[in-house]
Amino acid sequence: MDPQRLMQLAIDAAQDGIEKGQSPFGCAIAIGERVLACRHNSVWMTTDATAHAEINAIRQANLEYGSIFLPEATVASTCEPCPMCMAALHWARVENVYYGATIADAADAGFNELHLPAASLLEMGGSDIHLNPDCLRDECLALFADWISRNPQAY
Repeated sequence: MDPQRLMQLAIDAAQDGIEKGQSPFGCAIAIGERVLACRHNSVWMTTDATAHAEINAIRQANLEYGSIFLPEATVASTCEPCPMCMAALHWARVENVYYGATIADAADAGFNELHLPAASLLEMGGSDIHLNPDCLRDECLALFADWISRNPQAY
């Protein structure tokens, strides 16, 4: 699937989350042309600090695909995956991860980020995931502005 098309699905999921009072993160996962998951962050809704968009999407994709592994999967995340999410994507054995905004952008929006770039984590861990930054970056950054204008509470 075209990464920009997949990213637009992630952006749409994040926007849906914002409408529901959730923070501005979305993730979509596909294998080939088959979309397995489109999820948003649901930390506030579920009172679960691990309910990041990527984790939610991995869980849905695993169920849809029928395996804990997602070989040849392409992931689009509206923001660079945090260390928890990047590790989970590695363990799910995805092939490609595209992201728009960066961890630094999330920190600038008020989120309590670990300042460990995904690329550094993958390099330190010896992962072979292909990481692709700046996919629809401006559209992903706009999610932060929209969210802040509605509810400036970060975590």
